[in-house]
Amino acid sequence: MLISSFLTYLQHEKRYSPHTLLAYETDLRQFEHYIQLHFELTLVTIKAPQVRSFMVALMDDKISANAIGRKISSLRSFYKYLQRESILNINPMLLIRAPKVPKRLPVFVEEHKLDQLLDSETIFTTDFSSKRDKIVLELLFGTGIRLAELLLLKDTDINAYESTIKVLGKRSKERIVPLHTTLLKEVEGYISLKFDQNFNNKTPTLIVTNTGTVAYPKMIYRIVHRYLTLISTQDKKSPHVLRHSFASSLLNRGADLNAIKELLGHAGLAATQIYTHNSVERLKSIYKQAHPKA
Repeated sequence: MLISSFLTYLQHEKRYSPHTLLAYETDLRQFEHYIQLHFELTLVTIKAPQVRSFMVALMDDKISANAIGRKISSLRSFYKYLQRESILNINPMLLIRAPKVPKRLPVFVEEHKLDQLLDSETIFTTDFSSKRDKIVLELLFGTGIRLAELLLLKDTDINAYESTIKVLGKRSKERIVPLHTTLLKEVEGYISLKFDQNFNNKTPTLIVTNTGTVAYPKMIYRIVHRYLTLISTQDKKSPHVLRHSFASSLLNRGADLNAIKELLGHAGLAATQIYTHNSVERLKSIYKQAHPKA
């Protein structure tokens, strides 16, 4: 009951996405099951030692520090909510510290490799599925939008006059992202081709399956993975890699960090600053190769 009311609060007050809500619910249900099984306690009767015991159990199960940190963050939000609702007087999370997570630099694909892929006249054909796949890649790399944002795009979100798209981001926040001329023409051509398919199940969604139904996350993952395999040997080949590639390309070309923040739809600058580490590493690499004393 408490978890359900908390999730309702996150959904309507915080406007969290279904994906985020599911992550919160999974973490909280796991913790609830643990304290019931090992301590016969409820969510409102536990104290800090039980939370620490939960963390130790996760570590024993070889759960990564990053995943444990996420679960602790879920519990912090949950107990802060209970305290705010006067269900608890003392927050058991106040003395809890999440395990340190080593900073990981964003994984990206070099700009020249993506240009080689997207400019290829042999990889992409003129049929609908191939055109659709290319638009998926072009939009992810050309605008830096998230996977969930791509799936929510509608044909009407494209403003040809202004050369922009309207993106519905996290917590239902809208932002306007520019489209370069080539990408705008590609998108317009794709929309026209989609209309010519005469799909029986018309949908306003921009990206659709080969039968005209709404696209889904796994489909986009498969598309991105298949084409990135042609140009990259790195293990990670997800849609988010193209978002990282977008941000890194802008930063390397001198774009203002605050402008990149707005384009990515980040709530704060801290999330955007991680890309500066990639830029510094690139400068170090250039220095080592070019300086006679390096």
